[in-house]
Amino acid sequence: MTLEKFLTQAVSSWMSEEGPDSEIVLSTRIRLARNSKHYAFPTVFTEGEAKNVSAEVKKAMEHVEEPLELLQMNELKELQKRVLVEKHLISPNLAKNSTAAAVWLSEHENISIMVNEEDHLRIQCLYPGLQLKEALEKANQLDDVLEAQFDYAFDEKFGYLTTCPTNVGTGLRASVMMHLPGLMMTHQMNRIIPAIGQFGLVARGIYGEGSESLGNIFQISNQITLGKSEEDIVEDLLRVVHQIIAQEKAAREELVQTSGIRLEDRVFRSYGVLRYSRVIESKEAAKCLSDMRLGIDLGFIKDVPRTILNQLMILTQPGFLQQYAGGFLGPFDRDLRRASLIRERLEMDDSQYKGGTDL
Repeated sequence: MTLEKFLTQAVSSWMSEEGPDSEIVLSTRIRLARNSKHYAFPTVFTEGEAKNVSAEVKKAMEHVEEPLELLQMNELKELQKRVLVEKHLISPNLAKNSTAAAVWLSEHENISIMVNEEDHLRIQCLYPGLQLKEALEKANQLDDVLEAQFDYAFDEKFGYLTTCPTNVGTGLRASVMMHLPGLMMTHQMNRIIPAIGQFGLVARGIYGEGSESLGNIFQISNQITLGKSEEDIVEDLLRVVHQIIAQEKAAREELVQTSGIRLEDRVFRSYGVLRYSRVIESKEAAKCLSDMRLGIDLGFIKDVPRTILNQLMILTQPGFLQQYAGGFLGPFDRDLRRASLIRERLEMDDSQYKGGTDL
């Protein structure tokens, strides 16, 4: 896998697959935060310490069976880093760092190991659909290999020590990306978001903390990492996610029964906007893509793959649009290119489904 492929391949290989409950759960992520006991944490370490951490991680990575490619942040352009953020392969925080900051990526992009982010190590595993236990198992396998080579900062009372106190303990952040248009249309999310807080969970936008919910997509993740085992954290999250899935399905059924023709009209209006618009802003595109995905799930729209939302939500982000253009684009030019790209993608899918050739 070359850098160019990481940047131009909009949909990671794992995203092209459908996992359990994939009509509502787009993806699952497990992230483990770890630090070396020999060096200061990234918020206060020296440039020399940062380089030493990077060198030790590189040596430890020789024992990982999966082939992973190393990308150094100081060797990437700002636009290239933005694309990696939009694909959820690195965090916005890592993109801002430069001194010895790096990421190790697997070919299928389901494994991402960030170096010198907020912590010395951030081990991330991504899976399609609802696969929290599977993702945790994979992350733990990688963690065990690295821990055998890399002395972690660990306290018998508090567990793994991290830069941010909210990660102390297991260092685990488990999250599920969910498409919840039914709950949004029936105005139930305003009730659900504070309710899940009682279980030590939080709902965030598509790019995590501080981001907004574009296209009715929410990340549901744990807030508590101390005083619970990794397995207990995942079980608690699974219980709540299963309840949200059931409520989203019920909301969709209610919408079909009470306003079926209006819902179908909304879906096809959005489909028409995506299919024929010449200029479209990112928020309108996200809203229309959400409506279109709902229409596919409900059977209103046929002949279009469900994974279209995953693909176009990334393809239409500013970084990707400019990457394809080969340089900076102003807001209006991005809106022009976004509309063009969506039209081309939908026409391509239609041609493939009907047995035509690629454009």
